[in-house]
Amino acid sequence: MQVVAVDIGGTHARFAIAEVADGKVVSLGDVVTQKTAEHASLQTAWQDFERQYGKLLPKAAALSVASPVGGEVIKLTNNPWIIRPALIPERLGADVYVIVNDFAAIAHAVAQLPDADFLHICGPERPLARDGVTSICGPGTGLGVAGVLHADDTYHVLSTEGGHIDFAPLDAFEDTMLARLRKTFTRVSAERVCAGPAIVAIYETLAEIEGKPVRHLDDKAIWGLAFEGLDSLAIAALDRFVLALGAFAGDLALTQGAKDVVIAGGLGLKLKDHFARSGFAERFTAKGRFQQLMAGIPVKLITHPQPGLYGAAAAFAQEHSQ
Repeated sequence: MQVVAVDIGGTHARFAIAEVADGKVVSLGDVVTQKTAEHASLQTAWQDFERQYGKLLPKAAALSVASPVGGEVIKLTNNPWIIRPALIPERLGADVYVIVNDFAAIAHAVAQLPDADFLHICGPERPLARDGVTSICGPGTGLGVAGVLHADDTYHVLSTEGGHIDFAPLDAFEDTMLARLRKTFTRVSAERVCAGPAIVAIYETLAEIEGKPVRHLDDKAIWGLAFEGLDSLAIAALDRFVLALGAFAGDLALTQGAKDVVIAGGLGLKLKDHFARSGFAERFTAKGRFQQLMAGIPVKLITHPQPGLYGAAAAFAQEHSQ
């Protein structure tokens, strides 16, 4: 069966034709990326994709949206589109459809992708378990968290808002950064330290500690300096970010009783060469009496180029497998 898979974020909407069968994704076709700012709605972007596709689209849709899912109206978090699920058959011509949150889509992708789409970071080097829980976290604009529970030859996606748990500092630097963040936020969540924009607070805290003038740069500029190796404070901020992410991923594994952990997201992929040299594994396992347990948990990075699209199609395949 063919399905139109769509991954809708704040800046881009990605479309592809997926083939699904027996509850699984068989293939994912060429991806067409559109800027959401150039389209008034999902319907006009859908129609543009149909024009590029050159023939009528399948009457089935799998949508991944960067927004909470539920209710009569879905308002995208970072773009002006509004989706009314009840109108999808009329507006898109899709007789059957599935809508999932963007990180739930990632979780579906983790559950169905082959081992070749994962890169080992630390812990025992073995394939992802197909029983029990796999914890997933992804640093991006926010800090996405989900889980996959494998049981009885199937799987269940656990959608969460785990990125909003309280941040727990582990050393003097993080104590200082927490105090700095508290001047702006009444409550400091893990997302304030382990999502992409957090690099600003880390960078500025390092500057203050060293007594250097604080350069008020945005997160994209600091990440650029760090990845290009052009600024020693930006490089140090990147290292501190990876340490904090390692601690959070370890806490997540303990909380969910995970057999393994997957790091997802575009920023996670950009960090792939930094995990080994920035102390991620040490922070992941540094859980006191549970250090030995943590050392036995594999951590992997998802490397598939379009996990949101693949995951949307996987969610459709699972729901319509009967």
